Amino acid sequence: MSAPLFHIETAPQPPAEADCVIIGAGIVGVSTAYWLARAGQRVVLVEKGRVGAEQSSRNWGWCRQQNRDARELPLATRGLSLWEEMVADIGPGLGFQRCGLLYLSNDEAEIEGWAQWGRFARGAGVDTRMLSAAQASERGAKTGQTWKGGVWSPSDGIADPASAAPLIAQAVEKHGGRVIQNCAARGLEMAGGAVCGVVTERGTIRTSSVVMAGGSWAASFLHQIGVSLPQSSVRSSILSLAPGADDIPPALHTATVSVTRRGDGGLTLAISGRAHVDPTPGMLFGATKFLPMLAKRWRALTPGGAQAWQAGFETRSKWALDRPTPMERTRILDPRPSARLVAETLRRARNLLPSLAQVPVQAEWAGYIDSTPDGVPVIDADIGIRGLAIAAGLSGHGFGIGPGVGHLVADMLLGREPITETRQYKLSRFDESQWGKVAKF
Repeated sequence: MSAPLFHIETAPQPPAEADCVIIGAGIVGVSTAYWLARAGQRVVLVEKGRVGAEQSSRNWGWCRQQNRDARELPLATRGLSLWEEMVADIGPGLGFQRCGLLYLSNDEAEIEGWAQWGRFARGAGVDTRMLSAAQASERGAKTGQTWKGGVWSPSDGIADPASAAPLIAQAVEKHGGRVIQNCAARGLEMAGGAVCGVVTERGTIRTSSVVMAGGSWAASFLHQIGVSLPQSSVRSSILSLAPGADDIPPALHTATVSVTRRGDGGLTLAISGRAHVDPTPGMLFGATKFLPMLAKRWRALTPGGAQAWQAGFETRSKWALDRPTPMERTRILDPRPSARLVAETLRRARNLLPSLAQVPVQAEWAGYIDSTPDGVPVIDADIGIRGLAIAAGLSGHGFGIGPGVGHLVADMLLGREPITETRQYKLSRFDESQWGKVAKF
């Protein structure tokens, strides 16, 4: 069974022209379309499969500032208020709430790492509170354990991965935009070094502005036009329990397992950082850039199989625009989860929280988390092709900051004052001459 997802109906045919075409209807794509539509732009959002059907519905649902990379923190902070603005317009179905995030640990080095981050973050205005052993054990009482320490971040929260992207897509249409599902963008038409159209399987949309927000598919799409985006994905396997355990904290992280309340009252269970590495042509081609990250995470990663290669994303092959592409052969990336990892996650969760012992499994699934070599997204409208912007490589952080990323892209395209500094998100930071410097930022 795949990840739960709210399905929406959309128009079957794209219009002939638009002010801007967004490719990919995950949380970043729908958010970009939403903010542009609210600004009065004639927006068309095209999605090869279903809105939100890939990683945007397969994540934990956390919307956090806590333990963010310093380069992402301003975007995360601003993103929380944008979630609230969206809820005011769209409604509570997004599932966003500032319920607070609870981190518990018995590892003194981990606790000290959280404390160091907290000293920096409080200077940036983030409400993050270290917990003593007594405080952590009190907040984690449902575990039946004592804890050496923890963190409570009261202004952070969660949203519902099953409904957020689809409901935002519906709001795009409410504000005058168009959303087209089951319509793959095959490539771009250009004239004089500038975008002039998007070729889809259902015809060409004339436009002077395009946003690539295709998640794990972004690098292979951009490769068709000579743009190099270093991107590599890992397969994460998680599961959900049915509603029935109402006394569990809504968002709890431990090194053993993490638990998150879902919009339907169920719980998402996951082991942070654990994933399988399924080789792809793109991964092998860009392996040298990802070696530092792989070396840092090797204890949490397990060699995978051929699923990703067979799915066709991160390909290095060129495709023709008048024939079906890999996106049409694989409408939705729906990899098989690791049965062993799912079982281990369930066992750990029930050991940590005994009240889950009789709560049945609702669903189990896997998803591909695309990453850049430094774990920070690329959000850039100045990549050498006029009219083309990139918002990809969200590195497992995309759901929570999605509204902020979308707003930042809209700022770039509309020439507005950006909601945060943009230098750290530029694609050019991966130029060979700059990579060593930027990696230490």
